[in-house]
Amino acid sequence: MTVTTQLSVNINKVALVRNTRHLGIPSVTRAAGLCLAAGAHGITVHPRPDERHIRAHDVHDLAALLKSCWPEREYNIEGNPTHNLMAFIRDVRPHQCTFVPDSLEQFTSDHGWDLADPAVRERVRPLVAQARALGVRVSLFMDPEPALMPLARELGADRVELYTEPYAAAWATGDEAARTQALQRYAFAARAALAAGLGVNAGHDLNRDNLAPFLRAVPGVAEVSIGHALIADALEMGYADTVAAYLACIANAERT
Repeated sequence: MTVTTQLSVNINKVALVRNTRHLGIPSVTRAAGLCLAAGAHGITVHPRPDERHIRAHDVHDLAALLKSCWPEREYNIEGNPTHNLMAFIRDVRPHQCTFVPDSLEQFTSDHGWDLADPAVRERVRPLVAQARALGVRVSLFMDPEPALMPLARELGADRVELYTEPYAAAWATGDEAARTQALQRYAFAARAALAAGLGVNAGHDLNRDNLAPFLRAVPGVAEVSIGHALIADALEMGYADTVAAYLACIANAERT
């Protein structure tokens, strides 16, 4: 069965720029609306406790925007469920929450859950159950380790989000052997996730150059969450043309 990959735009970097001044620009909700109008399938935010980019009011403002103007589009809220994430999930009830094992001082997400550790599994298990009881789909941010995928499913997760920075780094080298090896690693992980009954998402450092090759090689990717590169492109191209370009990458991957 062919899976049509959805594009979720992470707008954290819009908030980061806004937060450098006290003028309220650029507008996070305006950015989200323009991306959705251009065809993006959803919006992702990662509200960290220090509010370095997305702030609490943004989470609620975006929920109101999606509910009133784009009820068919998806809202994905990601973060560490042991920090501030669960309160947002209870208040907003997004379509999806993505649990990420970030530390408080971490600059950006840089690793997945170590589900081989029983203590980690027991810490995450009740939080997955809480989110699912609220009707929220749960995705776990994971390194591409095939052996961990059945453990994610056993915890009750609906999906995994494969952490793609190592793939992006391999792609940027231009070394075909490194690219092939990285793609094989992610393909194996995706197949393991699908075999365990999980959906597969992907995200981190995906861009217009590496997205289509990734989707051609890695089976069953239901959603990609793209922020930094997409917002950087939008500074030059505008939101509408940038979203169209990423959707074209997805379409090109599906046609080959």
